Amino acid sequence: MFYVKFIKFGLVGASGLIIDFFVTWLLKEKLHFNKYVANSFGFILAVSNNYILNRIYTFQNSDANIGEQFTSFLIIALIGFGINMLLLYLLQTYTKTNFYVSKIIITLIVFIWSFGANNWYTFK
Repeated sequence: MFYVKFIKFGLVGASGLIIDFFVTWLLKEKLHFNKYVANSFGFILAVSNNYILNRIYTFQNSDANIGEQFTSFLIIALIGFGINMLLLYLLQTYTKTNFYVSKIIITLIVFIWSFGANNWYTFK
């Protein structure tokens, strides 16, 4: 049931999105961290949340080799993070798109990458 996994992945992603945006906002706006550093922390905390919830809820995976599985998830997330940071830089530098609008656009792109890669590789 591909579409059920896609919807569940989206729900988990929404929880990660809330974590990502809240942490980024808190660090950038209230604690005055550099926007890229704030974005990094938000992304990392969201990824950790998403791995746990996707393993249990989305893919109902019980593979005993959690270390290898988390490594795969992390590599996919790091590629997604690279896409995230590159697109954030490009949008901020060349289009002057609002920072948070940029994050929404980028999140959708990285969501598609992450679902595909994790569905067909990490949690196969």
